[in-house]
Amino acid sequence: MTPFVYQNMVKILFGQGQIAQIAKEIPKGSRVLLAYGGGSIKTNGVYAQVTQALSKADHFFVEFAGIEPNPKFETLMRAVELSRSEKIDFILAVGGGSVADGCKLIAAAIPFEGDAWTILTKRAPIARAVPLGVVLTLPATGSEMNAYAVISRSSTGEKLAFGSPHVMPAFAVLDPETTFTLPARQIGNGIVDAFVHVLEQYLTFPAQAALQDRMAESVLSTLIDIAPSAMAEPAAYDARANLMWSATMALNGLIAVGVPQDWSTHLIGHELTALYGIDHARTLAGVWPGLIDVQRTAKREKLLQFAERVWAIKEGAESQRIDRAIACTCAFFNSVGVPAGLRSYDLAADTPKIVAQRLSDRGSLPLGERNDIDRNAVERILSLAMTV
Repeated sequence: MTPFVYQNMVKILFGQGQIAQIAKEIPKGSRVLLAYGGGSIKTNGVYAQVTQALSKADHFFVEFAGIEPNPKFETLMRAVELSRSEKIDFILAVGGGSVADGCKLIAAAIPFEGDAWTILTKRAPIARAVPLGVVLTLPATGSEMNAYAVISRSSTGEKLAFGSPHVMPAFAVLDPETTFTLPARQIGNGIVDAFVHVLEQYLTFPAQAALQDRMAESVLSTLIDIAPSAMAEPAAYDARANLMWSATMALNGLIAVGVPQDWSTHLIGHELTALYGIDHARTLAGVWPGLIDVQRTAKREKLLQFAERVWAIKEGAESQRIDRAIACTCAFFNSVGVPAGLRSYDLAADTPKIVAQRLSDRGSLPLGERNDIDRNAVERILSLAMTV
């Protein structure tokens, strides 16, 4: 286990009825930007709960709607202009990970001097940010309890990430009942997103981090166990509660401390979203079979551990156990309605070369926990994934 520093100051308000508590978490006299997505919060009752809580506490708030899935830089800059003109000093993100991610950039950009896009393209330092809170309505990304965000830009066809401790939410409300009206597609996406988040931090090489491994395995096993109920029963509170907390635990940094991390599935997947508009989670399930095929030797020890501890596969030759673990994982993705592999998407034949070139031009290569995924490996990964 390598040395690490871990600090997470996000206050979690978990459970039924917790939205009513948000007014206590926002400083008195704040000027609040209430930001959300396409308006589903107005039909599922969340908007009414949030605005009632803000109004009871006499918080001044201005609304900004329309933050997209894969939040667009252009949209977020309009929110920055509004926030500056209204002298906003607190941001409340109400929605899923895309809204939370978008609000992190808004929070950083409001006081930022210069082109905010350089925060993503040049890692421009963030000296300060407007504080923010999150009311989560879609468990998936874990953005409610971490310092990272992924932003798209239509004009350049890019999808890039940034992170800063200054954009860690001050608090996050996780009420499982907010997920009851979500379409099955979004629940399936959320399950896969959380699952692959864990794999990126766990399925690497042994680091003698026994506790982190066991915690990662517990999140994976929980997601497998609750998926059938979470998918089939929209009002299954316990299943949705365990999904919501698992997705948060998957990416709040706790299972990542002291261990190697991969993230190549995500970085390759981001390019597919930018090029084709494929849902983020679906790019992860799409890329992963190709990635694991190319990297199965490098990941052999952890793949065998994954097979035994998560899928209870203990018999047979090593190669057979690995094959079965990969097959079980792909079957799991398919079971929640998220296709494993890329065959079902209408991708151009030269997609592997295009993606590899984009990553190379951006200076993102090599990828992987061993920095052994070069341009040729990216092409092999995608070519294999496109046959699954």
